[in-house]
Amino acid sequence: MTDETGMMSTGERLIYMANQIARNLAAEGSEQAAAMVADHICHFWDPEMRRRILLLAQESPDALSPIAAAAIGRIAAV
Repeated sequence: MTDETGMMSTGERLIYMANQIARNLAAEGSEQAAAMVADHICHFWDPEMRRRILLLAQESPDALSPIAAAAIGRIAAV
């Protein structure tokens, strides 16, 4: 939730970043983009960020774009 200063919470920022990565890769097609987003998150996000996005995906599944949600689902399945 954005606070009174306009700053995003950590959770909002993670959701924003996952959706942004998904949006940037959408031209690859849904399946390929989801795989690429999952790969990016696994390689470049630290373990705490990954753990947090998995929890956020469960708590607020509608906050993620379909590609981002599919990517998080791939990560959760590992």
